Amino acid sequence: MKSLKEKILEDLTNSMKAQNAFRTETLRGIRAEILKMDKSGLNREMTEEEEIQLLRRQVKMRKESIELFESGGRMDLVEKEKKQLEIIMEYMPKPMSNEEAEKIVIKIIEETGANSQKDFGKVMGAAMKELKGKIDGKIVQEMIKSKLGS
Repeated sequence: MKSLKEKILEDLTNSMKAQNAFRTETLRGIRAEILKMDKSGLNREMTEEEEIQLLRRQVKMRKESIELFESGGRMDLVEKEKKQLEIIMEYMPKPMSNEEAEKIVIKIIEETGANSQKDFGKVMGAAMKELKGKIDGKIVQEMIKSKLGS
């Protein structure tokens, strides 16, 4: 399996050959972040977890920019950020379905013996350890709250 670095480099080359300026610019931004991580003294290839973290930061930055530009009425910039977000999302692992996550949450509640809202922290901690990066934390939080009864 190719690393994120290899995939980005290959797609960047193809994008440049196809003269797709927008995609090239977005991929260069991701590549710059990867190079920054490489130069940070890791002296090793990034782990899959670190690659996902890097992409997650890029996604978060785009989402924050979209919100800011929308509140500022800059719809031209909103569209640009949304397109960049789409490109970045292509490299993110496919998110887990709510049904799959719910099964894991139920299993964790059973394993921890949680039965009330007081046990929320214990369940949330275990659930996020297992589900981090696979599904939005807010969704997990809502699932746990509904299972433990509010």
